[in-house]
Amino acid sequence: MDLDFSKLDGLVTAVIQDHATGRVLMVGFMNGEAWRLTRETGFVTFYSRTRRKLWLKGESSGHRLAVKAIRTDCDRDAVLISVAAQGPGVCHEGYESCFFRALDGDAWQTVDVRAYDPNAVYGGKA
Repeated sequence: MDLDFSKLDGLVTAVIQDHATGRVLMVGFMNGEAWRLTRETGFVTFYSRTRRKLWLKGESSGHRLAVKAIRTDCDRDAVLISVAAQGPGVCHEGYESCFFRALDGDAWQTVDVRAYDPNAVYGGKA
């Protein structure tokens, strides 16, 4: 049984979760090639919708995501990938998780502390 890439223009949603804590770290998208590479290499590869190309998470920062377990939903059009993050954070803004803001009334508030300096990692291109 394979994934259903027919519903979202050839992509499936990939939810990335910390294997040890269960915290959601990020959400990305995979096409068939990214899915194949993720399974073959053991490191998460995404398809960038904005750049229209594959990208191995951590190719610039070194903060790769080592796959520990993969699940799919009942429709097989999304995956939940449990990972061991190799680095202090996965968010390009310097946080452990991309979900570092919480809604407080009508405003978004930053509720996490930065885990690393994104300018030092990405040279101001974050």
